[in-house]
Amino acid sequence: MCGRYATTANPARLAVELDALDETGDGSANAASAAAGASATEVPAARDGANYNVAPTNQVLTVVRRHDHDHPDDDPALRIRRMRWGLIPVWTKAAEPGVPAKGKPLFNARADRAATAPSFRDAVKKRRCLVPMDGWYEWLTEPHPTGSGKAVKQPYYMSDADGNRLYMAGLWSVWRDPAQRDMRPLLSCTILTTDAVGDLTRIHDRMPLMMPREHWDAWLDPDHPAPHELLETPAPQVVSSIVARPVSPLVNSVRNNGPQLLDPVPGADSEEAGQISLI
Repeated sequence: MCGRYATTANPARLAVELDALDETGDGSANAASAAAGASATEVPAARDGANYNVAPTNQVLTVVRRHDHDHPDDDPALRIRRMRWGLIPVWTKAAEPGVPAKGKPLFNARADRAATAPSFRDAVKKRRCLVPMDGWYEWLTEPHPTGSGKAVKQPYYMSDADGNRLYMAGLWSVWRDPAQRDMRPLLSCTILTTDAVGDLTRIHDRMPLMMPREHWDAWLDPDHPAPHELLETPAPQVVSSIVARPVSPLVNSVRNNGPQLLDPVPGADSEEAGQISLI
């Protein structure tokens, strides 16, 4: 976890909301996908940015704070960037010109170990980001509905009760093929996870590390390490607005996409469907 999520964030609108620079673009996103060797069966996001079944290797929106390349002495600014979900360490070798060799799918990183893990420790120091999402999916093994037969894995969708956008702590990396200096660098990211808290533990023992707005400045600061406490398991109050509901198993396949994936289990109201407040 977190291995699937949903987002309706549009980069242009997100940039306005956050007073950030929109550094996304079809050209750079497509180039990054090609460089990463994206699967031909990958379901693309809609033109407005909506993707209800985001999976590893997809291009995703991230928020970073960086200095201007041409004016490094200026104050750093918030920037919206597209990155491949699944961090590619800088030391990864090229499988072919401009294409990184395949390795472990580093789409998650444990927050309590990232600072010492070879794949993530450099990013913890100076390349931290936020990953905006509407909510995320997790699977819970439950008895068969008929009371007989094999247990089933029921997908649940976790989101803010009021529909507010969530921002998860992430790390990012810049990969370049030393032999292809004229090619655009490949940006990639991972989502940090931590121990689940509150009733969320009923569904899974891990959860993405939510980053409250008051900690953004410290988390995104490109010039200083993040305070250690930001990597610790948050208090239950941080997820007090999160609710979970069972949704259709259509989400099990990355080929399925659309708002119908967020619909509650048919024929069940919120109480019967097991919607819970995670505190």
